[in-house]
Amino acid sequence: MRQTYTAVIKHDEGAWIGWIEEVPGVNCQEATREELVASLRTTLAEAIEFNRNEVRRGSTSLNS
Repeated sequence: MRQTYTAVIKHDEGAWIGWIEEVPGVNCQEATREELVASLRTTLAEAIEFNRNEVRRGSTSLNS
């Protein structure tokens, strides 16, 4: 299954900043737009994996 996320990207005072609207805490700042997009992708993937692991740990403790 493939998900679609919304990245908000802005150029502000010499830096590129951005965040993913649907996932709180996924925000980055980089020198170039290309670096920002790459960082957002990496950070989003890490956040999803972290959240998935948290849910798995929680469901395991509920079944014990």
